Amino acid sequence: MTSSRREFIGQSLALAVFPKDSSLKIRSSASASEQLWYARAAERWFEALPLGNGHMGVMVFGGVTQERLALSECTAWSGAPSTSDVNESALSHLAHIRELLFKGSYVEARALCEKHLLAHPRSFGTNLPLPELNLDFEDKSEATDYRRTLDLDQAIARVTYRRGTCRFTREVIASHPHNLLAIRLTCNRAKQLSLKVSFAGLTIPATISTEDNDKLVLRGDAYERLHSNGHDGVKLQIRAQVLPTGGSISASGQQLHVQNADAVTILLGIATNFGGVNPEEACQARIDRANKLPYAEIRGAHVIDHQSLYRRLSIDLGSTEPQLLRKPTDERRRALAAGAADPQLLALFFQYGRYVTIAGSREDSPLPLALQGIWNDGLASSMGWTDDFHLDINTQQNYWPTEVCNLSECQMPLFRLIQIMRTSGRNTAKQMYGAPGWVCHTITNPWGYTAPGSGLGWGLAVTAGIWISLQLWEHFRFTGDIDFLCNQAYPVLREAAEFFLAYMVPHPAHGWLVTGPSDSPENSFLTPGGERCSESMGPTCDRVLVHSLYSICIEASSVLSIDSQLRGQLLEARSKLSPLQIGRKGQLQEWLEDFEEADPNHRHTSHLIALYPEHQITPDETPDLARAAMVTLERRLNSPDWEQSEWGRANLINYYARLWDGNRAYTHLIGLLAKGTEDNLLTFSSGGVAGAEQNIFAVDGNTAGAAGMAEMLIQSHRDVIYLLPALPAAWPSGSICGLRARGGFEVNLAWHEGKLLSATLLNNRSVRTVVRYGNRTISLQVQANHPTPISTRSFLDT
Repeated sequence: MTSSRREFIGQSLALAVFPKDSSLKIRSSASASEQLWYARAAERWFEALPLGNGHMGVMVFGGVTQERLALSECTAWSGAPSTSDVNESALSHLAHIRELLFKGSYVEARALCEKHLLAHPRSFGTNLPLPELNLDFEDKSEATDYRRTLDLDQAIARVTYRRGTCRFTREVIASHPHNLLAIRLTCNRAKQLSLKVSFAGLTIPATISTEDNDKLVLRGDAYERLHSNGHDGVKLQIRAQVLPTGGSISASGQQLHVQNADAVTILLGIATNFGGVNPEEACQARIDRANKLPYAEIRGAHVIDHQSLYRRLSIDLGSTEPQLLRKPTDERRRALAAGAADPQLLALFFQYGRYVTIAGSREDSPLPLALQGIWNDGLASSMGWTDDFHLDINTQQNYWPTEVCNLSECQMPLFRLIQIMRTSGRNTAKQMYGAPGWVCHTITNPWGYTAPGSGLGWGLAVTAGIWISLQLWEHFRFTGDIDFLCNQAYPVLREAAEFFLAYMVPHPAHGWLVTGPSDSPENSFLTPGGERCSESMGPTCDRVLVHSLYSICIEASSVLSIDSQLRGQLLEARSKLSPLQIGRKGQLQEWLEDFEEADPNHRHTSHLIALYPEHQITPDETPDLARAAMVTLERRLNSPDWEQSEWGRANLINYYARLWDGNRAYTHLIGLLAKGTEDNLLTFSSGGVAGAEQNIFAVDGNTAGAAGMAEMLIQSHRDVIYLLPALPAAWPSGSICGLRARGGFEVNLAWHEGKLLSATLLNNRSVRTVVRYGNRTISLQVQANHPTPISTRSFLDT
């Protein structure tokens, strides 16, 4: 073991002794695993670098003659609330459709589902891209020594270059404490900064004006006609103030001009009227507050705020060859795709997943991460998908790393949206199904849309509300917060359980309680007659989610000592759910019947949520089902033209980690970076899949990929903590500090030559837990706020 590795492991284990924010004392600068860098400016959106403060996002291109800053904001939505999206004829046709499905008349039932159950949202809306802020520099001479970086540890994008004896430096931050974008331009020589500031790439109705010779103001409306009616959407303002040091500033038309400045600070705020905010007042207040402060103070507050979250976790997966380490990030990614070993790039990708979570979803964010997080390339919003909240896996994946990767409070915006969905979902439950409680389907928007979608095969995923609400339970399981369980999580889950108790019906042949009509998103099967259909009774993913919902409510009601009568009903109903079934080809069945798949190469594997994120299938407790899950995966992957998707590849990492196959998980991690990730390490859904004509950014591959890497190193289920359950051979030595485990634990790990070296558990409560490493387990008593060390010898002595 090298001295540097010993030092890192010593620091990692020392972190267990200190509170979370004390980790700032140990780490003083970003490592090579925490910085993206490039030797040229970005020409494409997928080369630009992302910044965000949980409210607004920006993609920094880093040009020398022109800097492009592509802006976005999480509430910049077209559309409006609606109470009339449920199909009025749904309830009156529900029983007949179920009867047809039970009889096997799938084609006839499909036609009735399309006519009577699907919704036709009138003004659903989408998040929209905002204009760019452009900085056009007067000096067009050749630049040398160019370097563009994104420092994950500080959340700062930098550009540096030389022109003769002048060295120019540019910093961009998205400050959460001040809720604005700050840009700082400097040069080592005086009077060298002359530039024009303007907005460009306008795609929404807006006006641009200047104020007081130093302010640029855009007032607009988030209107569009593809997902809305062209006149519903938020009002917004973007306000930029340019503050030169030395030189002069003037306004002309819709531009600001700076001449011969020594340094320039630009402050930019974005606000909409979402939630009753006055965008004019909000933008003005933010700018007025910040323009009285030196840039160094804004920057310092930003760094401290960001690091209070980011520095909770450190990771070392081994060393990269120095020759490769000196290359820019885009070249390293291509080398990895070509077969080079680069463990530090993988560690960077892991931390990048945490970084985009922090940048896109803060405790006070008005909305959670959408399909494209807090950034918007204008592609998803301009096609049939919308840049919205997809509840048939994507939004869930956005939040998979939050708890295990020590970013628990980043889930709060999601929890607030779930509460909105719960309220509107009561109306959907009553109008569409004549049932109490609440329900939602595949997609939602900021106003809590809960009606079905508009298309067969995906629109009728009736358990999507359960799936997203599992994040509430995960928060409780990781934190042990009883108040949260009592006041937020359990009321939501209880009402969902009340709906499914009323909604589910017995199967006429088996007596099982089943859902339906419903989808296994977004897949289809072939009927015995060879017809392609997607709606059925009791798809496996529904069974998994309902089983989980009932089990959670049974446990939660017991913990809270309430609802004993409901608990009895749920116990009885759970006993009547269908079993997980193995099909004739050895696969885990996706539907209640052993249907032939219409698309054997399909990207979705919704039934495998029993494996991850749920733990109803495990290698040790359900080995036959685990083998069936493996067969399902191999059949999918070996089918011709398997559909590449970033989230699908990230799923594979998590699936194989849960199957304790670290080498296969590692293979799919490499596949995600090689084939589902761009030069800026943001993940994308491939052109040609799901109707996309070109690669479209989606943040879920970054977040779910990070979650999968964590799952390779630690798992925690049923009061057992699994150490290094899926460690690949490619990571023979390393360490990770600050992972979280269910039960309120913080865990630090170090390993060497493929073996556990040491571990430390910390909890703010005194608890007993079981720890497993390999095939051995030990029982530990962990005292409150007292680090409990574990070594390999601990397991050898059992």
